[in-house]
Order: sequence, then structure tokens, then C-alpha cells
Amino acid sequence: MIPLELAAELRRAGLHWQPRERDCFVIPDRELDDQVFVLSQLTALLSLLHGQPAITFHGSSEWALDYLMTTDAIWLPSETQLRELIERLIGPQGMLSLVCSGGGYRCSVSGDTGKHEASGSSAEDAYGRALLAILAARS
Repeated sequence: MIPLELAAELRRAGLHWQPRERDCFVIPDRELDDQVFVLSQLTALLSLLHGQPAITFHGSSEWALDYLMTTDAIWLPSETQLRELIERLIGPQGMLSLVCSGGGYRCSVSGDTGKHEASGSSAEDAYGRALLAILAARS
């Protein structure tokens, strides 16, 4: 999962979120920055029942936060979502590669937006930084 800071940079650079099920997001500036939320049709929680781990299902959650505008949340795109966004932006003739080395990952991109390289400690981080470079080049 990409760090919150990188997700916020992507949003400021113009990355638009169209929420779908299983997307991860955070709610910044409400003392919830460390909590990752997942969009789901049904809430499933890990609980202990009679001392044994169990998954419990809840159709609705009783919580002080009744609703949240998507503009108040920060999307944490997955590795797959980041790669798909890059592929769409570089066009059908573009080239995309991700190389893993002992020190992390390196993403190389070339296409309609030029050539970009980015490094990160995880594949998501490298893809996210490459996408940030592409968005910056487009503006």
C-alpha cells in the first residue's frame, strides 16, 4: 500500500478517484490518518467468540461518522490500479517496466508523456512515484 503522503501528492497532482468496491482510503485530519478503510457492501470484522477467532458480519455499523464525502477521503490505489492508470496514460505504444533489486523497486515508463523513472521501497511506491511524474508532465 502506498504511503498516505504519496497518495495525497497524487491527488494534488490531479489523480481523480472513482470509488469502487474494495478500494482502500484514509480519512485525513480527523485523527484517523493511521486507519485504512475499505469500501465494502458488507462489514466483516475479526472478533473473538468464546475465546476463538471468528469473522462476524454486520449489515450496518453504529459509528459517529454517518457519511463522508469522497473529496474528504484520500484514495490509496493498489499496485494493480496504479499500473493500470500508468498504462492508460502512456498510451498503447508506451513501455512500462518494473525491476526488483535488493534495495527496492525501479519503475521505468516511456510513452505519450515522455520518459520517466521512479524508485520505491515497494512496487506500489515505485508505480505511485512514476504516476506522479507522469501527472506532473501532463500539467
